[in-house]
Amino acid sequence: MKAVKTQNAPAAIGPYSQAIIANGLVYTSGQIPVDPCDGSVKETFSEQAEQAIKNLEAVLAAAGSSNEKVVKTTCFLKYMSDFPVFNEIYAKHFPSCPARSCVEVACLPKNVLVEIEAVAEAASCDKA
Repeated sequence: MKAVKTQNAPAAIGPYSQAIIANGLVYTSGQIPVDPCDGSVKETFSEQAEQAIKNLEAVLAAAGSSNEKVVKTTCFLKYMSDFPVFNEIYAKHFPSCPARSCVEVACLPKNVLVEIEAVAEAASCDKA
């Protein structure tokens, strides 16, 4: 088991890793839309969704993986009314259509509007 850490995504705000690589898979922690450079959070749902995915991509890259290797995501939305917009943004970043769960939640860390976690193949799983 190996912990993943990158400065290109927000640091963990608790006793956990940004991701763990185990048994050929990358398990990411939930990524919220905090800009890792200055800690800011954009106001609109679209901007927050894009930033959360950008943070997820940075963690996956640090683990030697990518969106193309994602097999499952779990997505948390503060308002299910944002689901259609989320689908449009998500489809741009995950054209391979990994398995997904998407749920509405009462509250997210830092009162953001979206959080995304993923399970992906690790780099060692490349097939020649």
